[in-house]
Amino acid sequence: MAISVVAVGCGGGLSLTDYVDELNAMEANASAQAETLEGESPQNADLTPQDLQDILVRAGEIRIEIQAAADDIDPPEQVAALHDLIFDWHGRFMATERALASLAATTEDTDDGWTSLSASAEMSAYRDSVSEGKQICDDFQSRLDATADRGAFADVPWVPTDLAEVVEAVLGCEWFPEDPEDIYRWPPPTNG
Repeated sequence: MAISVVAVGCGGGLSLTDYVDELNAMEANASAQAETLEGESPQNADLTPQDLQDILVRAGEIRIEIQAAADDIDPPEQVAALHDLIFDWHGRFMATERALASLAATTEDTDDGWTSLSASAEMSAYRDSVSEGKQICDDFQSRLDATADRGAFADVPWVPTDLAEVVEAVLGCEWFPEDPEDIYRWPPPTNG
């Protein structure tokens, strides 16, 4: 489970190298916390609604910490628009995650409770938000690839590798599931 790194700024402050360094430091801290959370959390078949609530609350605490650190970053002009796009999404995602955590806290650990939670407006909004984040990541990667294919970065040795690292650090692209519509779907899939 990766935690999305998010920042807000008007653009033009840090150099891209310093910006990447700042994001990488935040991402390393968030990843360590997320790995601990993932290791301590039950997996799908054993997950209760209260476990889900705990996971979402703890992930939210990590996101708040990242947001606080990221608010101090003034991104370089060449990534300011992307920065704003990502951070607007992240803010919406945090609110959606909190709403789902609140509902999960009051959901009974029964088939009916899980079915209701899985079909709820809060879960639908959560899945939609994950899908939107995945789309932002995929779209940016496509734009980055197209720019690299055109050779626009031929004279700039840090691109596209370092810029790709910015996307990875900011979005945690590996976290996005192949099909966000399957997140916390009831009944859980069986292996076998």
